[in-house]
Amino acid sequence: MDLDAYFGHAAPPSGEGFKSGFVTLIGRPNAGKSTLLNTIMGKKIAITSNTAQTTRHRFRAVYTRDDMQMIIVDTPGLHKPHDALGEELNTSALKALEDVDVIAMLIDASKPVGRGDEWVAAQLDGPHCKHAKKICVLSKGDLVTTEQMHEQAEAAKKLANWDAMVGLSSESGYNVDAFIEEVQCFLPEGPAWFPADMETDQPIEVIVAEFIREKILRTFRDEVPHSIGVTIEHMEYEKKKDLNRILARIYVERDSQKGIIIGKGGSAIKRIGQEAREDLEQLLGTRVYLDLMVKVKKNWRRDATQIRRFGYGEGL
Repeated sequence: MDLDAYFGHAAPPSGEGFKSGFVTLIGRPNAGKSTLLNTIMGKKIAITSNTAQTTRHRFRAVYTRDDMQMIIVDTPGLHKPHDALGEELNTSALKALEDVDVIAMLIDASKPVGRGDEWVAAQLDGPHCKHAKKICVLSKGDLVTTEQMHEQAEAAKKLANWDAMVGLSSESGYNVDAFIEEVQCFLPEGPAWFPADMETDQPIEVIVAEFIREKILRTFRDEVPHSIGVTIEHMEYEKKKDLNRILARIYVERDSQKGIIIGKGGSAIKRIGQEAREDLEQLLGTRVYLDLMVKVKKNWRRDATQIRRFGYGEGL
């Protein structure tokens, strides 16, 4: 797909000093924010799935090169909330727009621009966004034709006064470098905010819990995904064995959901553990012993205090 002539790209900085700053990724659920973050970082650090509310943390990744450091803030998808959890996630996403240098709104190029996109774009007119540069990112370009991408771009232009627009595919990597160049052009000169070898500001326990939750989302789809919360009760590294022992607790809201997660004869929980362990061994670079427990905590999504104890939204 040749989109270069249509979108155009900002010229790479020339003769400038080191640049650093914050860019927030925002958009509707499943717009591709976490996938774009992982592609930029060159490894999986944020979970992805087709389920709304997959991202529950305001997640920051640190992308560092010799000429810049970009702190990428991934946010929960903005949507009409149906419970306290949804309200908390929306609050977290909107707070991530404050005091950043660049706001990148992702729009799924494979779906018509709708009222949800209009509502998200309207948030960019607030006083907390006044000084940020705004980039429209048409994601999932691998799923559409060039003509469809052009039509989507025309519709997206009407949503806001964009400083730049980029069509890309995080899956194939197409034009992701162009997005990075656009962001770099808008970042101010300044020192690195984080060490060059730091990839995220999230505690490792949070990332481990999220990797486990991802496997549940992908295994059960519609049955229980929104009712799932995961916490790490204990995590210990045994140097002699090069082994991380992890005890995780999976929370659900009803006894019937507990039965689904465990499965007949423990088959479902065993499969979740096997799949999660494979990802965790790559993440941690060690062998992993993973012990999963399932506990019922009724209606936890309606309890703002409990939501924050899980670390979702503004909980951390």
